[in-house]
Amino acid sequence: MNIKACIFDLDGVIVDTAVYHYKAWKRLANQMGFDFTEHQNEQLKGVSRMASLDLILGWGNITNKTEAEKLELAAQKNEWYTEMIGQMTPAEILPGAREFVQTCRDAGLKTAIGSASKNTPTILNKLELTHLFDAIIDGNSVSIPKPDPEVFLKGAEALGVAPAACVVFEDAIAGIEAAINGDMKTVGIGSPETLTKANIVVSGLDKMSLTILAEL
Repeated sequence: MNIKACIFDLDGVIVDTAVYHYKAWKRLANQMGFDFTEHQNEQLKGVSRMASLDLILGWGNITNKTEAEKLELAAQKNEWYTEMIGQMTPAEILPGAREFVQTCRDAGLKTAIGSASKNTPTILNKLELTHLFDAIIDGNSVSIPKPDPEVFLKGAEALGVAPAACVVFEDAIAGIEAAINGDMKTVGIGSPETLTKANIVVSGLDKMSLTILAEL
């Protein structure tokens, strides 16, 4: 097998924290006097915190916030979100995720997390998964959001593996594009209709195997 390393996005691949983001953003929107739907929340997948806030303010027709006020709002949202993820348990790991990462490691493949979330260390700690990854690249160590490949290229570098020998597991279009931009193979987690650029698409890591990986 030409693949030497697997790099996993966190949210939507290993665990689903979208519900906590949704609850925190909804609370913020409600506090400002408008509602925020789950459909709108889907549009925030893979989008940075400040860019998400701009979208939400736009949906609420709020145009008078200064940059300082926006930073305050984003910090408030993150405080609520952090409180919620602080209660997470290993029971919230997505089906097959722990098992597949372990299978990769048992086969001698390097493993890393490549996530935009600055809360990645907290989440991995709560899920008791930190020990399963040789490198963790998150929002604290990257400055350019996906679809720029920075997060995945830093992951490959930390693992000491050439980008072409890495496969990225992603649930967001921007993440798949980031991996492609970094000259990496891609496995989409979700819908083939949405993740059209991925080399392979499966519904979850419970559907992955070394045999499928070898086909890349």
